Amino acid sequence: MQLKSIVLGGLVASMVIGMWEMVLEQFIGNGFWSPVVYIAATVLRDLQGVATPVPFGLIPVVLGLMGHMMNSVILGIIFALIARRLAGTPTGLAGLGAVYGVVVFLAMWFAVLPLIDPVMLRLNGLVFLLGHMMWGIGLGLVLGWTAGTQTQLREQHA
Repeated sequence: MQLKSIVLGGLVASMVIGMWEMVLEQFIGNGFWSPVVYIAATVLRDLQGVATPVPFGLIPVVLGLMGHMMNSVILGIIFALIARRLAGTPTGLAGLGAVYGVVVFLAMWFAVLPLIDPVMLRLNGLVFLLGHMMWGIGLGLVLGWTAGTQTQLREQHA
């Protein structure tokens, strides 16, 4: 898998989970901006006590989006390193991605967030879990699709 494909997969997957989280957290009552502002609270510590529904703030939203996409790409690289040894088809990558998403959720929810960003635990846990599964599936599908496209291009030019 090429780095460009992995980065694309991470960015697309970040949009999948991001929009899922933002829309559902709005309906739950935390506010549309809560997921990205909570991510920004990792750095902007005064946001650990932000009121709900979380209001829009340019700096927290931009910082949260940057952190979210950066993490998604980094986790996408890790997934690609694992997946290239375990799954060879787009369906296999999507399934493995769903499992990877659950593993990422468990690590984040129970180990990382309580230590570095506890305000994120205000998010709905089930929504967060399902979002991570969707993130992993999206990542796997994009990686499978781009790998298939690259293979087809190589075969056409051979």
